[in-house]
Formats: sequence, structure tokens, C-alpha cells
Amino acid sequence: MGASPDADPPPPLRRNRPLLLLVVEQLTGSVGRQVTALALPLLAIAHLGAGPLGVSALVATTYLPGVLLSPLIGVLVDRARLRRLLVAGAWLQVPVVGSVPLAAALDGPTWPHLFAAAALSGALGSVQGVALQSGLPRVVPAAHLLPANSSLTGARTVGLIGGPALGGVLIGLVDPAPALLVECAAYLVGGALFLALPASLDRPPREAGAGARSRIEALREGLAVIRRETPLRRQALAAAGLNLGGGAASGLFVLYAERELGLAPWQLGTVYAAYAVGTGAGVLAATPVARALGTTRAVRVCAVGAGAALFLIPAASLGAAFAVLVLYQLLFAPLATVWSIAMTTGRQLATPAHLLGRVNAFLQAVLTATLPVGAFAGGWLASRVGVVPVLVGAAAVALAGTGSLWLPRSVLAGVERAAA
Repeated sequence: MGASPDADPPPPLRRNRPLLLLVVEQLTGSVGRQVTALALPLLAIAHLGAGPLGVSALVATTYLPGVLLSPLIGVLVDRARLRRLLVAGAWLQVPVVGSVPLAAALDGPTWPHLFAAAALSGALGSVQGVALQSGLPRVVPAAHLLPANSSLTGARTVGLIGGPALGGVLIGLVDPAPALLVECAAYLVGGALFLALPASLDRPPREAGAGARSRIEALREGLAVIRRETPLRRQALAAAGLNLGGGAASGLFVLYAERELGLAPWQLGTVYAAYAVGTGAGVLAATPVARALGTTRAVRVCAVGAGAALFLIPAASLGAAFAVLVLYQLLFAPLATVWSIAMTTGRQLATPAHLLGRVNAFLQAVLTATLPVGAFAGGWLASRVGVVPVLVGAAAVALAGTGSLWLPRSVLAGVERAAA
């Protein structure tokens, strides 16, 4: 466990070896995953003639295991030896992902093979994500959790920027299948970095399993924490609203920018570059903003700000579309980034260590499931009522969800009873 905030000041993060290992892993892993995110759909198109439905289904398959298996993943993370789990998960990804370019070099991949590889890789990735969030408080002092989460987010952001560019170059030089070997190499490196983490991670928290003799009892114990802790329920509701609205908006964004607004390719590229700039600004601002406002208030202010910023997307149809969309990205990206970092840190500090895996898995399932649901619902509605009305509705859903963070506890309880 991390040191108490009242103890002697911990050493600076730059001397925290476990965190540095995790930052390097997140950087290399993010680059590898972004290359695969580009290469796998292109491989399905090139080798199997995939259309929009096939590509969409393949991408969705990578998210589905994390949603369906989240309760079991949470129990596994809370009871497992975390270092061994992280190492095994990373190195198991190598044959799973590597089987695709191997098949392409032999008789060619098949649809069942691609779907199986996507599902297995998605499940292993979900386990790793929950394990990392749950293990961080055990290698970083509580006083440094906020900047530590910012550092990990920053490393992933670099991968989000550089990964697609590297993937585009590799796929332009070779077939999409060999490009998948970049992710295999990233997982080999990641497993070695995880292996260098402290052996203390292989000792579960003292309370693990003390109040739960079976998996069912363990699940009930984790859900009891979420029912008991109002901030966790608020987080789930706000995340669901923001991701439903944001998923609908992101699913329509390129179509809207190209067909409705007539943006040139260079303008669309600049808009996406603004998102990367905004995310980087959010990483840098997260710690000072959360310390100035307090973690809880930072979550509330930034979540509502991110939800409100979505209204700028349909507002671009009124004029100055390019400038308005750049402004949207420069507002939404840092607000959403600070919100995510502060929310994760607050959850790590508030949740008992032996239950953190189950709580993280539940909230990860909410975040993972609502994005594709929002994208699908937004596309279906746009085909019937038009793109701009759906974008306005998506922003309203996001703002309503994040606004729930400000509801008085009595009102929130009434909303939950009505929903039940």
C-alpha cells in the first residue's frame, strides 16, 4: 500500500522505479495497439473482402469480452498475484495476435480466426487495464497518485499520436498482416517490464478473500461497495451519459464534417490534431487543477464542461465550421482528460484495496459498453431524423449524465429508484 499522506514526504516520482516501468510499458503498448487498430480492419478488407458490417463487428468484438466478463475479471484481479497476472497477460497476447500474420503467411486468415483472436486479445487487454488501475496504489504513494495517473495517461497519449502514423507507414510498405508484429513486439517488451515490478505485487491485499468464500459472494461484496458509495454511483452514471452522447457524436463526426460541413481533408486532420494537443494540455493540467479545486470538484466541473462542449459540434453547422470544431477539440479534450484522471485517482483513494479490482472492472464495463451503444444508436437515429438533430440530442444526453454529479444526494436517490 502507498504511504499515508500524513507520513514523511515520499520521494519524487522520477525516482519511482515501478512507475517508470509502467510509463514505458504504456507508451510501447499504446503504439502497438494503435498499429493493430489500423492494420486489423485493413487486413480483413484485403484478405476477406470485409464490408462496413464486417469491419464494425470485428472492432466491436475486441470490446465485448471486457463488458461481458467484467465481474469475473474484477474478482480475478482482486485475488490474483498481480505481477504474475500482468506478465502472463502480456506474453499470452503474443501468440494470440501473432497467429494472424502467421495465418496470412500460410493459407490466409478466416473470419472465425479473426473474431477469435480479437475476442481473446480484448479479454486479455481488459484484464491488464483493470490490473494496472488496481495495482498502481500499491507501488505509488497516495500523495503521488494524481501525477502518477497523469503520467500514465500522457504515455498513452503519445502512443495515440504516434501509433497510427507508424501503422500507416508500415502498411504502406508491407501487407497489413506483418504490421501486427509491432504489437507482438510491444507485448514482449511489456511482459519484461511487468516482470521487473516489485515482487510485493504478488501478495494480494490482506483483506482479499476474507469476506468472500466463493466467486458469487465476492461479486456481491464488490457490488455492495458501489451501492454503498454514492461517489462511485455518480461516476458510473456520469460516465454512461458522457459516453453515450460522445459515442453518438464520434460515430457521426467524420460523416458530418465531410458531407454536412464540407471540410477539406487537411482541415479534418487539423481538427484531430487539435484533439491531441488538447489531451496533452489536459495531462499537464490535471494535477494543478485537481489540487486547486479538490479532486471531487475537479471531477464535477470538468465532466460538465466536457458534456457542454459537445454542443459545439452541431453549432458548427451555423457557420465558421472549421474554427468551431477546432475550438471544440481544444475544450473537450483537456476537460475530459482532467476528468478521467481525477476520477480514477479519487476511486483509487476511496476504494478498499481488496475490492479495487471489482470496482474498476464494473466502471470499465460501463465505459466500454456505452461508447459502441451510443455510436450505433446515433447512426440509426441519424438515418431517420438527420445528423444535426442527433448531435444536439447526443450533447444533451452527455450534459444530463455529467450534470448528475451535481445532484443533491436525495434527488440522486429518487432518480435511481425511478430507474430501478
